[in-house]
Amino acid sequence: MIAIAGNHDSPDRIEAPDPLARECGIIFAGYPHSMASPFRLDSGLQVLKTDEGFLEVALPDSDIPLRILLTPYANEYRLKTFLGEENSEEELRGLLGRKWQSLADRYCDKRGVNILLSHLFMVKKGDPLPEEPEEEKPILHVGGTQAIYTENIPSQIQYTALGHLHRMQRMDSSPSPVCYSGSALCYSFSEANQQKYILLVEATPGETAHVREVPLTSGKQLLRKKADGMKDALEWLAKNQTALVELTLVTDNFLTAMDRRRLNAAHEGIVSLIPEVTNRDELIGRPPSRIDLSQNMEALFRDYFRYEKGQSPNEEILQLFNEMLAEEGEA
Repeated sequence: MIAIAGNHDSPDRIEAPDPLARECGIIFAGYPHSMASPFRLDSGLQVLKTDEGFLEVALPDSDIPLRILLTPYANEYRLKTFLGEENSEEELRGLLGRKWQSLADRYCDKRGVNILLSHLFMVKKGDPLPEEPEEEKPILHVGGTQAIYTENIPSQIQYTALGHLHRMQRMDSSPSPVCYSGSALCYSFSEANQQKYILLVEATPGETAHVREVPLTSGKQLLRKKADGMKDALEWLAKNQTALVELTLVTDNFLTAMDRRRLNAAHEGIVSLIPEVTNRDELIGRPPSRIDLSQNMEALFRDYFRYEKGQSPNEEILQLFNEMLAEEGEA
């Protein structure tokens, strides 16, 4: 197993357990210029060659070496350090491609299987940039808004495995497959109803790798539902008991505590319940543009909350609001 650092990871922490991990056949790489320590296990697994950003491994019961170019996520400073030159942003893409090509020319021939493993933003030249996941920290686009092009991958590489994008995507297929496998689970409701996969790659020396998509079925799905009334909501919840749910309930009245108890009793996986009151202005009793400024702050907050959320704030929210008021008064 080989794992590289992503944009949420500390490179040093990723590499810290290396002495223990290698005994289990696990290799960690935190930096683009990391070098794995050579080792051999009783199973037959052996690290044959290492270089900055490169690894050659002998697998048990196989005489075909596996060569891997490793480029973990790197900010601009780390990437320039790895490339060994203080060049402008516009040149980083070409420098990285030449670094990969140098390693490939030195170590990757048709007697082994050659893989590129990276956590970079990569697209086929001319294609639109894919969207990064909602709530995901954007990664470095080399050259400011630029991305690495699939044409920067050396011709010796038979498969490129990419991390960061949560949706499984094939970025290119020629001269070799370039794929984001995506996340194994949904991490926010922006990924609701999204099928997740692992990618099974079969590669032999000198041949284009074959990539097979294997759908994942065991993890909980994230589902969004907009229900027209309580009856519609309860029927849908009964049919989707294994999912985690963001439920928007369209109703002509504010939700009561009894309504909430009924919904939570019907489904234990409701993560978010969003009331959508169709006639809330009438229920509030005045146009939303009219504000009675003679009220105290708590009353104003209650009115604002009812207007925005369609219901009154609960005691916990009011307590937090009053604590904030108290802190503001002390300041």
